[in-house]
Amino acid sequence: MKKMTIYYGSTTGTCETLAASIAQALGMSNDNVHNVTEMTKEDLENNDVLILGSSTWGCGDLQDDWYDGVEILKKADLTGKKVALFACGDGESYGDTFCEAMTHIHDALADSGCTFIGKVPTADYTFTSSTAVDGDDFIGLALDDVNESDKSEARIANWAKQIEAEMA
Repeated sequence: MKKMTIYYGSTTGTCETLAASIAQALGMSNDNVHNVTEMTKEDLENNDVLILGSSTWGCGDLQDDWYDGVEILKKADLTGKKVALFACGDGESYGDTFCEAMTHIHDALADSGCTFIGKVPTADYTFTSSTAVDGDDFIGLALDDVNESDKSEARIANWAKQIEAEMA
């Protein structure tokens, strides 16, 4: 079995709760779910699959703890690692920057040698635009727990099945 860890950045607790839900959907222990402030280069390098999530703040910004986390990511050797991204955002109030926090993480890892997994179709979402969209897909799992919380559980369950298949 592949060694997998989830790192999240959360200010209000929403992204932390979603990270725990993702872990549960993947059958992972909560011991493998960590705040990004606990992330180390060594831990990153000792995993096969990294699931990285952030809440989106302001006009598409990362959660504050991720700024140091991105620097740690850039120093790690992620060659051959699989990386799945998730973000939470507000598709109504911030519909033009919806879940863009994952774009910042994605861009920081663009030359890292990792392989991104877990793209999600945008079809079932309500938002205006986002740099986290590539073609008809989000670059990871977008969650709007403000306006579409009734869809979060199914989105997480479907995404978990998808990334399990993609990390094989």
